[in-house]
This record gives sequence, structure tokens and C-alpha cells, in this order.
Amino acid sequence: MKAKVHITLKSGVLDPQGKAVQHALASLGFEGVNDVRQGKFIELELAETDPAKAKAAVEQMCKGLLANTVIENYRVDLEG
Repeated sequence: MKAKVHITLKSGVLDPQGKAVQHALASLGFEGVNDVRQGKFIELELAETDPAKAKAAVEQMCKGLLANTVIENYRVDLEG
């Protein structure tokens, strides 16, 4: 089973990398980009075949290591 984890900063948390990307896009002529928020994408290949158990395991991974839940949100999508 494959798990896809999308991690983004919570709203209100400053995103200096996003601002740098926004300014770089403007310098390349891409006007009209009002905001950029940068995040992380992690793909995990799991041996678990039970979707509920797989999701619970990935949730624990997110809370324990993959995401800083104080400043980040995460979403888990399972495939197969």
C-alpha cells in the first residue's frame, strides 16, 4: 500500500521560503502571484494491507516525526 503525505504550514505561520519563491517568480516576469506557500510531500510504500491500520500507522509517523504539528498541517492519502 502506498501512502502520500502532504505537509503544509498552518495559516498564520510565516513562510520565508514561500516568499523567496514568490519574489523569484516576479523577477522572472510572472506577475500576479499574490502568495506562495511551500510544503513537503512524502511518499511511503507500506507492507500493511489493511487501510485503517495503514492510515493509523502513518498518522503516528506524522505526529512523531514527519510533521511538526505545532506549525504544520498534514493530509494522508492511501492508494492500493
